[in-house]
Amino acid sequence: MSGALAEGSAHLRSQITAFLNFCRLEKGLSVNSLDAYTTDLARFKEFIGDATDLPGTPEIRLHIDNLYQTGLGSRSVGRHLTTIRNFYGFLLREGEIATDPTEHLRTPRQWQTIPKYLNLEEIERIIKAPDLSRPTGLRDRAMVELLYASGVRVSELCKVGVGDLNLELGVLRTTGKGNKQRLVPVGKSAVLAVRAYLETGRSALLKGRASRYLFITARGGCLTRQAFWKLLAAYGRKVGIFHGLTPHVLRHSFATHLLEGGADLRSVQIMLGHVDISTTQIYTHVMRSRLRDTVEKHHPRA
Repeated sequence: MSGALAEGSAHLRSQITAFLNFCRLEKGLSVNSLDAYTTDLARFKEFIGDATDLPGTPEIRLHIDNLYQTGLGSRSVGRHLTTIRNFYGFLLREGEIATDPTEHLRTPRQWQTIPKYLNLEEIERIIKAPDLSRPTGLRDRAMVELLYASGVRVSELCKVGVGDLNLELGVLRTTGKGNKQRLVPVGKSAVLAVRAYLETGRSALLKGRASRYLFITARGGCLTRQAFWKLLAAYGRKVGIFHGLTPHVLRHSFATHLLEGGADLRSVQIMLGHVDISTTQIYTHVMRSRLRDTVEKHHPRA
């Protein structure tokens, strides 16, 4: 590699590092978001290769077309383009570039998909799946109950501290994306499940050790989101719910059942921790269904 090419590559690496540091320290993005940005920018850097100049609009459009050819779906390509847009926006604010070549690029159309959710009978089966004679079963029942009661993300659930859940008031304090805290009300059923876990299950798992986390492993450490994914999938198989059961399905179920019960979209947005209400609007299929029921019940000519 010539001196000019090596210098250009090193400069790009430093720009990417500066952008990721900005996202982590100033924007407060989650670890998952930072990992996604890092992966996207590594792919973008691979596309740039030995070029000494940053790509312009035509080259970025070619890069996006190449991503489609590798088999990525429109949602993944859209996220990748968002990463590149944010990167160029950062460089523009820092005075590294004079114009933003991503300004007029169109985001790939993403088909709106109705999120998977469970009905009430399936929720009951999942909640009753853990073996309450075991400390881990008490823990798992409490986690499933709390997840369905609050709609938190699985990463938020696993990081709940002992002091984050006020059992007397039935309120959970959680920290979501962008390091933003929110308070979510928790129902009696989840509170009772957590109390049962705290009374016998957690102490049996800790065996005299200390931990600030509410949900812990048999070794006393924090239960990871990957471990809970596997646990939940296993409980799904146990009760006959085989297809695509993930913590996010319980989060979707929480939101869907709230809307079916009459909650407004804005309240659900706050509880889910969505920054933009357009994200919460994936649940409008529930609103439309409720509107049909309203018309059928109350319109004289329905």
